Amino acid sequence: MIDFILEKIVPLFTKITIPQIAMVVIVALGLFFLFSLLSKNNAGKISFVFILYVILTSVLCVLLKVSVIIYALLIVAFIVCVIVMFSTEIKRSVWDSKSSKTISSEAANTVRNNHKLVTHNINEIVKALQNMSKNDIGAILVFSNTKIPTSIIDSGVKLDSDISSALIESIFFPKTPLHDGAIIIQNDKILAAGCFLPLSQEGDLPKELGTRHRAGIGVTEMLNVTAIIVSEETGIISIAKGGKITRYADSETLRKTLKEYYWQDLIESGKEKPNKEEKGGRDII
Repeated sequence: MIDFILEKIVPLFTKITIPQIAMVVIVALGLFFLFSLLSKNNAGKISFVFILYVILTSVLCVLLKVSVIIYALLIVAFIVCVIVMFSTEIKRSVWDSKSSKTISSEAANTVRNNHKLVTHNINEIVKALQNMSKNDIGAILVFSNTKIPTSIIDSGVKLDSDISSALIESIFFPKTPLHDGAIIIQNDKILAAGCFLPLSQEGDLPKELGTRHRAGIGVTEMLNVTAIIVSEETGIISIAKGGKITRYADSETLRKTLKEYYWQDLIESGKEKPNKEEKGGRDII
């Protein structure tokens, strides 16, 4: 069997031309770029599947004497399937590449070294969300540890304000100029308000999810951010992350989500999360 396969494959290498080599290099670079994007979004296992697919397809094509064109079409078909299946991850990586990867380390350390400030921010955000939920006030808050594309920031009004429940609630109060857009929060600042977000094009979303929910899901499809949405019709609080939405978030869920946001870098680096009680403050829970 092995000798038969070698007899079929070896002659092919003797007939390789420079244009064919160039084509192989271009395809290889394209595949490397594609799988690099996927690996950054926890889809790296597809690389193993692709290698296995290529090996099996190659063996079958040799045994069945399939033409090179058919073989190439099979490979292209697989790549197209991968792109369709992981379109959300690919879009998110492309959008992230258009923005700065990280915020300044000085700004990040200022927040992460001040446990009391983080506790205050979490309390103020949860308080605002619960008050708006009780009063059926629609809202959408986007939390980012990376730089938001300027196109989103410029669509609203730049604030660079400290986080407070009073400010958040006043922004989303009905009929105010900025209540229809989103608030962008980065660490301890409200960067902008009234921002327009890309809407999700997912067709399987429940009909009861309105424009705010589609915007919250859409921005998390494009960027590595977390969005919290309050429904204007029902007051239900939802959390969107990675293009997926979780509804009926209570106080405990909100605090857990915000803790993960503020201590994301500490968790990823494997350091112990702070749990000490600050003087004059509360536990970071």
